[in-house]
Amino acid sequence: MVAHLLRLKWRLLLNGFKRSPLQLVGIGLGLLYALGVLSLLVAGLVALRWANAEIAHTVVVLGGAATVIGWGVIPLVASAADMTLDPSRFTTFAIPPRQLLAGLALAGFIGVPGLATLLAALGTVGTWSRSFPSAAGALAGALLGALTCIVLSKVVTTATAGLAASRRFKDVSSLVVFVPLVLLGPIMAGIVEGIRGSGDYLPHLARAVSWTPLGAAWSLGGDLESGEVVAACAKALIAAVTVALLLMCWHVLLQRALVTPAYSGGSAKKGGRLGLFAILPGTPAGAVAARALVYWLKDPRYAGSLVVIPLLPVIFFFGGSQSGNFGLLMILGPLAAFMMSWSISADISYDNTAFALHLASGVKGADDRLGRAAACLAISLPVVLVFTVGPLFITGDWTWLPNLLGLSLGTLFTGLGLSSVISARYNVAVPLPGDSPFKKPPGNVAQTLAVQGVGMLALAVLLLPEMAFVILQLLSGAPEAGWINLVVGPLLGVVLLTVGVRVGGRWLDARGPEMFAQLSVNR
Repeated sequence: MVAHLLRLKWRLLLNGFKRSPLQLVGIGLGLLYALGVLSLLVAGLVALRWANAEIAHTVVVLGGAATVIGWGVIPLVASAADMTLDPSRFTTFAIPPRQLLAGLALAGFIGVPGLATLLAALGTVGTWSRSFPSAAGALAGALLGALTCIVLSKVVTTATAGLAASRRFKDVSSLVVFVPLVLLGPIMAGIVEGIRGSGDYLPHLARAVSWTPLGAAWSLGGDLESGEVVAACAKALIAAVTVALLLMCWHVLLQRALVTPAYSGGSAKKGGRLGLFAILPGTPAGAVAARALVYWLKDPRYAGSLVVIPLLPVIFFFGGSQSGNFGLLMILGPLAAFMMSWSISADISYDNTAFALHLASGVKGADDRLGRAAACLAISLPVVLVFTVGPLFITGDWTWLPNLLGLSLGTLFTGLGLSSVISARYNVAVPLPGDSPFKKPPGNVAQTLAVQGVGMLALAVLLLPEMAFVILQLLSGAPEAGWINLVVGPLLGVVLLTVGVRVGGRWLDARGPEMFAQLSVNR
């Protein structure tokens, strides 16, 4: 049975390559990139053979401990985890739990993450190939460490199977894992600075971690190279007991999963409350605004497209602290206004087939455009005001407040008007309802890029009057230009928003069925 499970996992892996040529090319490029990174990692581990033994021990132990932590944490936030041999799929088969356990554990090495971890772990044998005992200890530690990673991952995925079946958990985890990627620059700079300032402390940390389940297996080669045989035996026992305990936990969880598989049924919430529909005006535009606000608050695709906005102050503040100039913070307001106003340029595309409700109920195009713009404005206006005024408390240059407010409000209103026109004429490929916010669906990529590019260029042209007053104050230093912009920017933006709502409404009335037909094709 174990061999059958391994053959099944191998066949599923091979079937992944039987796709369209373009998908196959993408997979090939990804594999080449992963192979390059793995080659560099293994080469670095082998190069440590000629480094100081204490340095090599520190790198291997701390790197191995970080790997174990990664295998335990990533399944919690990666909604796209490998579930090809999900235990729940075997609930109807009378497979003995121990055979299923062994098969699933070994099958974890058949795949890019598992195989890469095993090869990288075996690279530590090259690090400690200074003598036969240290190389043998490194080999045993590599196998124990890699097995610990796989089994820990299985324990976590099995224990959280109920949560993973929840759509809300998948959506939140996708957003959570995206935040560190956005802040990767500041995080890496902080780590490098911390290592520089605590280089003498790292060897002590590695020695302490080597006595824990995280680093015990990775320290065997270094201890045997240093002649610490008793310590190596004790740590080997810690590593073996860790694997045994994880297997026991997984066995219990696996039996429970086979008897009561995860269920992701409907919600038990009671109805009867209208929520935002009872608060906003009982007009067509008010109903559309209420529905759009529900999407803004509950649909993770909206949050996924704007998750970077709350992180902008952190990124700009970090850049200013590095250069000593916080002037870039003053563009936070206009930048946030641009991003949030442009977010509804694909509003109907996010609706997908739910757009049929608007057609069937006979909502006028102008009411549809006005309701969606009002919903976005209700969320974006406070953010834009805070991002415009807040940085001035750091820079202290309050003479720029009128000009920045005029530019930010003008950008927000003008962007909403232009988005109301574009989303009524073109639809773009966006994640389908229920999909990950960061999933890129197939679609007309060329049209999407063209629409987005031309739209942004048109918005830049419409903002030329506001930008002219900013440049005028920048060159002359006269604050009067800012006060003029404070009047011109919002006024011109409101006019363009009104025009955009009316023009977009007329276009939507004229070609609403065609838009719905295109949306249906994209499913």
